[in-house]
Amino acid sequence: MPRHFVGLDGANALPTGHFQMTARIVRDLVTNAATGVVHGPAGTGKTFAVEAALEALDALPAVQRPQVCVLTFPSRPTMRMVADQLLRELTGTETPSSRNRFDLTTKLTGLLATPMRLIVVDEAQRLNGDCIELLRHLHDHPRTRFALLYVGGDGCWEVLSKEPMLRSRVFRRLPFSSLAPAKVPALMRRYHPIYADADAALLLDVDASYGHGTMRDWAVFTHTAASLCAEQNLTTVNEATVHNTYALLGGGLRD
Repeated sequence: MPRHFVGLDGANALPTGHFQMTARIVRDLVTNAATGVVHGPAGTGKTFAVEAALEALDALPAVQRPQVCVLTFPSRPTMRMVADQLLRELTGTETPSSRNRFDLTTKLTGLLATPMRLIVVDEAQRLNGDCIELLRHLHDHPRTRFALLYVGGDGCWEVLSKEPMLRSRVFRRLPFSSLAPAKVPALMRRYHPIYADADAALLLDVDASYGHGTMRDWAVFTHTAASLCAEQNLTTVNEATVHNTYALLGGGLRD
C-alpha cells in the first residue's frame, strides 16, 4: 500500500466507496485503453486511492500489466512542456532531440503504440485547452493504445469539461467528496487503534472542529493524538487528549 500521509504508524486504509471505486476505474481504463477522471477537494483521499490502485496493477499477469507513467506539471504548463515531459518520461532522456513540436508529437505517437501504458496526469486542473487537446490527440491516434487518467483537485472537472472533445470521451469519472459525518465514528475506529473504543460524540466533535471529513486533516490530527496517547500510556483517545491535540495544532488550550 502507499505510505500514509505524515508516515502515520498503525493507520489502515479505509475501504470507502471512493477508495474501492478508484481501483475499479483504473482497471477499467487499462482494460479498455480509455480516458478517466478522478477529482475532488484537497485532502479527500484521491492521491492515496490512485496510488493504491496503481500498486494493485502489479498483481496483474505480465501480459496485462501496463507500464505506468505519472506526470505532474507546474501552474499554466504549455503544450510544448507537456510534450517534452511526456517524452522524457517515456524514453528516460533529459532533452528531446528535436525542438519542433510536430516532431515531438510524431515521436510520442510511435512510443505510445506499444507496449500498453497508463498515463496518469496529476493536478490536471492546471492544464489549458491546448495541453488537453495534445493528450486527446495522442490518445485518439489510430496507432496509439494507452489508458489516460486525469487526477485533480478543486476546479479539475470544470477545466476538463470545458473541452467538448475530451468530455465526450471520458469513459469513467469519479468525484471525491468529504466523509459524511454520520459515517465518521465507524470509519475512524477502523482507521487507527486509538479510536477503536472512543466515544462517538467525541469523534464527531473532532470531525466538526478539525477533521471536516477530510482524510488529510484526520491524518494530521491522528499523528499528534497517537503521540500523546503513547506518552500517557493510553490506548484510546479521551477528551483531555483531544483538547491537548487541538492545542498542539494551533487550536488553543481548553481548560
